[in-house]
Amino acid sequence: MGGDCSQKAQPWRGLHSSPGHSKPGSVENQHSISKARRSSRLLCSRKMDPIEIPPPRQIRCDSCSQITPGYDIVHYGSMEQGYRHLCGRCFNTEAAHLTGLEGFEHAKFEPVGLTDCTGEFHQFHFRTHLFGTGVALDAFELRNGSPAGYQFQIIGDPKDDLLVLLGRLIEKMRRALLSKHLTHTEHGPQIADRVVHGRIEWDCDCDGRVPLLVIDGREFAWDEFGRMLMSFEGSQFKLNIADNSEEL
Repeated sequence: MGGDCSQKAQPWRGLHSSPGHSKPGSVENQHSISKARRSSRLLCSRKMDPIEIPPPRQIRCDSCSQITPGYDIVHYGSMEQGYRHLCGRCFNTEAAHLTGLEGFEHAKFEPVGLTDCTGEFHQFHFRTHLFGTGVALDAFELRNGSPAGYQFQIIGDPKDDLLVLLGRLIEKMRRALLSKHLTHTEHGPQIADRVVHGRIEWDCDCDGRVPLLVIDGREFAWDEFGRMLMSFEGSQFKLNIADNSEEL
């Protein structure tokens, strides 16, 4: 519980697949995503004048030739057969064919705007990916053209109605936006309550030696969060790590 204001999908393994340009979770992939977001770090932790946000990087799908935002491109294939850049629709079509889910219909959802408990507006983009016998629906904000800020995921059965799955995901997002886990004081951000929810990311500035934490949709270096913890010097703590699709 923060300050009150009112299963992770693995890629389908028939062939190797990963969002973007390298294997998910790899040092290379995490490094490139963090590097793309580095210039936006100040926007996340300090109040600044609005600036023009660059559009997402566009990549041509090797199957349908459609120009697609980089965050919806899957690097799909194998060392033996080579790799292709596939848009989400083409990837899901191939994955459905190879797993016998011929009735699966890819759904592309328009961005949705939600307001958090402080009145701040957040625009979420969506991505749908098949993985084996499941389907993952991701929601995320964009900064410098890459997924950042608040990110959510829900797992469903490919035979389920994706609109129903989207509705469940949006309700999950609304619940998360009802509270803040940090409060901002003259001494900087402080923990609002004794429980903090966040996400662990790669910190390019530290070469991955320590994590970058995303709390309340904002990025904080490990040292910054450590300073907040010192308000509880002498206390015990319990660390609970959950899959991104789980609701804490």
